[in-house]
Amino acid sequence: MRRDELADFLRRRREAIRPAEVGLADGPRRRTAGLRREEVAMLAGMSVDYVVRLEQARSSQPSTQLLGALARALRLSDDERDHLFHLAGHRPPPAEGVARLARAGLIRMLDLLGDTPAVVLSDLGEVLAQNRAALLLMGDHTGFTGDRRYLVYRWFTEPDARDVHPSEEQEHHGRQFVADLRAAYGRRPGDPVVTGLVERLRAASPEFRRRWAEHEVAVRRADRKTLVHRRVGALLMDCETLVTPDQGQQLLVLTPADDEARERLDLLRVLGTEEFPADSPGAPRSETP
Repeated sequence: MRRDELADFLRRRREAIRPAEVGLADGPRRRTAGLRREEVAMLAGMSVDYVVRLEQARSSQPSTQLLGALARALRLSDDERDHLFHLAGHRPPPAEGVARLARAGLIRMLDLLGDTPAVVLSDLGEVLAQNRAALLLMGDHTGFTGDRRYLVYRWFTEPDARDVHPSEEQEHHGRQFVADLRAAYGRRPGDPVVTGLVERLRAASPEFRRRWAEHEVAVRRADRKTLVHRRVGALLMDCETLVTPDQGQQLLVLTPADDEARERLDLLRVLGTEEFPADSPGAPRSETP
């Protein structure tokens, strides 16, 4: 761990970011160039004291999870993120065929979308980042571990994962999940991450095994679906998916499909969010971005 270089790099990246780039007000009374330390701490979900110690070269070695949070908060490019990991004495996160950290450009697009719910996904359906509007609509889906990171895995192994959609839509979503995974499976031949996920799903779910054998293939681009929110009811949403050139990550944007959905989304913004764990019974959630 190169503490002095790490401290200098973090400080300079913090000072280089305009508050507006991360959705913060850039008022005339600001005296700090770029972001304040407490703003970085808020965006990264860590204590202000730890951010101070990092910038003063007094900290213990940060974990890879903490470095990932800092990379997102500071909107680091892929090269900058790898440099951050090297300075902290860690190897950069393994590619697993795609990066498991949302790309800096996609993170900036999340910020620019403001009140429009948007999510960054890997090509296997892992939620890598969400903006605040998406958090209000579907809860926090960035904290799952193991195979539960993948939406398709939760769909076929946890029955209550389907409750977010009306029963008449669930067969469609199940087919869509499998067809999308089949497309990723074809793009990444021999990739142990993809093949391992498929084999574990086949062992865990007879329904998945049956649908996999049908060999349907379809990459999700656009869709219309109903999300049943526990606080405001059903919202009919149009979903547009933008895919990176290497097809490794996707930006999903959700917009209200009718006036009722628009009014309920507005109500959600007024109600705000409560501090629920992602799995808690009271948490707003959606399993199928």
